[in-house]
Amino acid sequence: MTANSKKPALSLSVQYPDARLQDVISRPKLRRWVQAALLAPAELTVRFVNQKEGRVLNRDYRGKDYATNVLTFAYSEDEESEVTQADIILCTDVLKKEAREQRKALEAHVAHLIVHGVLHAQGYDHENDADAAEMESLEIDILARLRIANPYSV
Repeated sequence: MTANSKKPALSLSVQYPDARLQDVISRPKLRRWVQAALLAPAELTVRFVNQKEGRVLNRDYRGKDYATNVLTFAYSEDEESEVTQADIILCTDVLKKEAREQRKALEAHVAHLIVHGVLHAQGYDHENDADAAEMESLEIDILARLRIANPYSV
């Protein structure tokens, strides 16, 4: 997509069942971060959850019994689909802990994980070194356009 081209269409739902970040991470910020990572039209839900819900989802869907920072449930990963559909789940407790431990601004950390989740929704992964390098490079470029520092140079 060129600088002059139109942004992909986006239908974005934001849910805050864990409302601790609702005043810090606003819907307009989320929309901007999501839009920056979109390569095609999308219907996405971003949901902020507590550690309990994050752990249940990670255990039930990935077989890992702990809360993780971001989970992406992509429903349209095939190349035939014209619209990316996914739920992106962010665990507030993990986000806050990681940002503190990594000495990052919470907002920058959340922006990175939103971009990461949106890329997953569009079929990117980091299952091998080559795919991880490609995904990290995209994340760094997208975040740079948003004036957010490289999250991997901690």
